[in-house]
This record gives sequence, structure tokens and C-alpha cells, in this order.
Amino acid sequence: MLKHLPDHGLPLVQLKEQRRDLVVALQNRNGPVNGWELMQIAAVQQAISAFEDVIADLDAEMEIEAAA
Repeated sequence: MLKHLPDHGLPLVQLKEQRRDLVVALQNRNGPVNGWELMQIAAVQQAISAFEDVIADLDAEMEIEAAA
């Protein structure tokens, strides 16, 4: 059973959708992937990772406050 975790107002879902759209666009075409396209996906992935770290920190702070 998954508990509901707040997103703390961060655009994580939108970033994951953007990453998916970029990857799907590459899968649906023929030809080599250029550096710009890879940089876009890498930048979005880096932002996703950063937001996930921030959310984990905020969740941990909320749990500590709730336990106090």
C-alpha cells in the first residue's frame, strides 16, 4: 500500500512528462540522436533528480516534526 506523499508544489510530474515526451520523440524517428537532444534529456533528468532529493528532504523534515 502506498501512502500519499505531497509534491510540495514542485513540478516533478511535469518534468517527468517532458522527459517521456523527449524520449518518445527520439524513439519514433530514424537517424542519429544529436548532442542537443541528449543535452535536453540530461538537463530534464538532472532537474528531476534534484527535485526528488528536495522532496525527500522535505518529507523527512515533516516526519521529524510530526514525531516531535
